[in-house]
Amino acid sequence: MAVPKRKSSKARRDKRRSNLWKLDAPALMKCPKCGEYKRPHRLCGSCGYYNGRMIVKKEA
Repeated sequence: MAVPKRKSSKARRDKRRSNLWKLDAPALMKCPKCGEYKRPHRLCGSCGYYNGRMIVKKEA
């Protein structure tokens, strides 16, 4: 059975684990219809359009 020869310090252990919890900012793009920022490949929340077609009717 593999056993470490030396104790790993807390700093070395925590350095190794530091990349696991990074959060990425969501990608945003401008809606071609209204110009609001939205996530790609999703329905626009402000105008209700997706891929040039009205999906959800929004009141003006």
